[in-house]
Amino acid sequence: MKIRIVEDEDDIRTIVRLSLERLGGMAVIEAGGGRAALELALRERPDAILLDVMMPELDGAATLEALRRDELTARIPVIFLTAKALPGEVERLRSLGAVAVLTKPFDPAALAGQVRAAIGQPSR
Repeated sequence: MKIRIVEDEDDIRTIVRLSLERLGGMAVIEAGGGRAALELALRERPDAILLDVMMPELDGAATLEALRRDELTARIPVIFLTAKALPGEVERLRSLGAVAVLTKPFDPAALAGQVRAAIGQPSR
């Protein structure tokens, strides 16, 4: 399974990558922001995208909107990763088309299972 991580904070991106690769056996492609994610999503066609909500320039909501407008990326499942876990915000993110909303801080040992569950893939 190929997962795209879109996160502007290097430390968090590294923890997510290591967690998904080492514990989840997933292939991970990283992007530091929304614009890079859009370009790479067209080229790499990941099985899912783990998308930070708050990023400079192009935030998570705008990135998801752009992904949904392109027929080549419209069906890629998107999972938001956010520190803003208030019920209203979670509902808003789901209404944008996210298949799940995971919160920061997250448990690195559980992350791969949460991603698989969100996109309907069996656990390893």
